[in-house]
Amino acid sequence: MKVISIVGARPQLVKLAPVAAAFAKTEHEHFIVHTGQHYDADLSDVFFSGLGIPDPDVHLGVGSGSHGVQTGAVLSALDPVLEREKPDWVLVYGDTNSTIAGALSAVKMHLPVAHLEAGLRSFNRRMPEEHNRVLTDHCADLLLAPTEEAMRHLEREGLADRARLAGDVMVDICLRIRDAVLAGEHPAPPLPEGIDPSQPFLLATLHRPDNTDDPERLAALVESLAGLPLPVALAAHPRLVARAEEHGIKLAQGSVHVGRPLPYAGLVAAVLASSGVVTDSGGLQKEAFLLRRICTTIRPETEWVETVDSGWNVLVPDPHTLAPSEWAATVTRTAPTRDPGTPYGDGRAAENVVRLLEEWRGGSRHA
Repeated sequence: MKVISIVGARPQLVKLAPVAAAFAKTEHEHFIVHTGQHYDADLSDVFFSGLGIPDPDVHLGVGSGSHGVQTGAVLSALDPVLEREKPDWVLVYGDTNSTIAGALSAVKMHLPVAHLEAGLRSFNRRMPEEHNRVLTDHCADLLLAPTEEAMRHLEREGLADRARLAGDVMVDICLRIRDAVLAGEHPAPPLPEGIDPSQPFLLATLHRPDNTDDPERLAALVESLAGLPLPVALAAHPRLVARAEEHGIKLAQGSVHVGRPLPYAGLVAAVLASSGVVTDSGGLQKEAFLLRRICTTIRPETEWVETVDSGWNVLVPDPHTLAPSEWAATVTRTAPTRDPGTPYGDGRAAENVVRLLEEWRGGSRHA
């Protein structure tokens, strides 16, 4: 069996790591295409080196651009690769422009498509990611769902015959790296200057367009972080840095100490060292849950509802509308004591993915 994995953004590289490791234990051919959607070394190169992922077989180098330009560039560059390689499966990950482009390129060539992390829904149609994930689910042949809730979403959309519960591959890699960090196998995280990892601090990230593109909103969010009673280690995504510079907003103010995006092991180590997380990242919400650190999400909704239902995550769409004391109490709240269980699986999702690709026979136009 020949499988092509199409990845392009930081979260997809993290998901690729356990999948690549699972394929390496088999006789199957696993071919990696990196679209270059994230081309900054902090969001790409360090994940291949830091997580032991084989170098990409093909790097398309599409770079940045509007959603249409980026998606079109990936489509155009992928067609000859898929035509030449003729895989048994094209495996796409998550919800980025690389995801939808990979799925569309494959289905137009009548190649079977599997969607890893299928069935997630925020029900926020302002998010480009929501359209990417819905469209990919409806054109893919095999839907590899991470959770029971994702399976229910797919059933409601008439896709139950193509859906299988695989578990979440992020659990596989997060728990492996957690154990390595706790065993002292990774150095201390490169935290921003002014953050003492032996003292309480918060880890923060912001990158979504709804939070960064409007100058008034971004200024208010930075002010909310700056007023918190604990130091805030802000791992600044390139989008955040660019928008702050464009709007003339100073990120390093008050409690906020600005650093670079962290490699994955560094991120896990930073979460473990922190008192809590403040973010708008889908992946970091879940990593905080898996690492048992409270999370405050600056969004009105989340795809990872299990983190909220368990009390480990709280949604705060507009922190600047809260009284400073209420906002501070939220991000420094006491962790829940109830066992949240394992809604994202047992850490063997990547092995399930390989098995399901091997076994798949029905529920698609290729049946």
